[in-house]
Amino acid sequence: MRVPFVDAVASNMEDLEEMVELFRSIVISGQFVGGAEVESFEKEFAGFCGTSESVAVSTGTDALRFALMAAGIGNNDLVLTAPNTFIATTEAITQAGAAFDFVDIDEKTYTIDPEALSEYFKRSSRPVKAIIPVHLYGQMADMDPILTLAAENGAIVIEDACQAHGAEYYSIKRKRWFRAGSMGLAAAFSFYPGKNLGACGEGGAVTTDDPDLAARIRMLRDHGQSAKYRHEVEGYNGRLDAIQCGILRLKLRHLEKWNERRRSAASVYGTMLEGIEGISLPHVPERVKSVFHLYVIRAEMRDELQNWLAARGVGTGLHYPVPLHMQKCYAGRKWSPEDYPVAAEAAGSILSLPMYPQLSTIQQRYVADQILAFRSEIGVRARFG
Repeated sequence: MRVPFVDAVASNMEDLEEMVELFRSIVISGQFVGGAEVESFEKEFAGFCGTSESVAVSTGTDALRFALMAAGIGNNDLVLTAPNTFIATTEAITQAGAAFDFVDIDEKTYTIDPEALSEYFKRSSRPVKAIIPVHLYGQMADMDPILTLAAENGAIVIEDACQAHGAEYYSIKRKRWFRAGSMGLAAAFSFYPGKNLGACGEGGAVTTDDPDLAARIRMLRDHGQSAKYRHEVEGYNGRLDAIQCGILRLKLRHLEKWNERRRSAASVYGTMLEGIEGISLPHVPERVKSVFHLYVIRAEMRDELQNWLAARGVGTGLHYPVPLHMQKCYAGRKWSPEDYPVAAEAAGSILSLPMYPQLSTIQQRYVADQILAFRSEIGVRARFG
């Protein structure tokens, strides 16, 4: 059996005929940039996330960069984030003209550790202007203490929700559930094809409850225009086209269902993999509802297990094998693995198993059997050398 790591085609097939008709109607209309499809998607995605505003942009990276810039972050302002994220998080910070530093992660959830964040504020005298908690692998960071620490220290919070479409967090402080993208000043989403809500190409969006912030982002994405040929600032070409917005509107109708399928698949994995020696399963806190963008285990002899699975037709991923503080492009900062030990240790043992809404129980059984076979083989080697 072959079990791909991700199947970006299967979700498209559920709406294939409507996608074809959508393409036909936009081609005939000639409305490729802006217009009703873009505006409708923005309204519908804001409603899904529980915010008043959503601004569609060309990528998740642009979403985060524009959110920072619209919030006035730049001029070497300091922004804190986690080291175990895709480089787009830090690219957006530096491209906005700001500087960044890292805070280590919680060893169970892999999201930014509020205690480590608190310690950072205690030991550093440099003002922090913004915090970007990364909602990693489909579950939200511990937002209550993060928001409290931000308020106490005069920082804004911008969520990196690029992997968390529809994830939820129960705020004890505010006594209700919040969706990813609705707790900070703003949030960035990516619609890369493999995401829970994926376009047929690149795409992103910013969500916020601040209409003025949304207006500034709309100018930034469109060359700084407040009206045609009226440039308030020097902006960018960061618009999301009408075809992609139309596709996202079609898929958004299914997102709740697809997220529930991911949760169900995660539960199946949990039952099948529980108790296997050398394997640690994902931890989801009680006050979090993950949407399992990725199903990430910790595994002893991770690389050997990954090779074993690949030889037996099982696709896997590593998210992320080299934390950002150890990347060559940041070598000038002279960080060492010991600076963020939890992130560094996790990077050596995490393994992402196949996860997508159309994943079958039969496929999961095959994956689990191959993991069990690997552990059995390792046990035999240990006993007999």
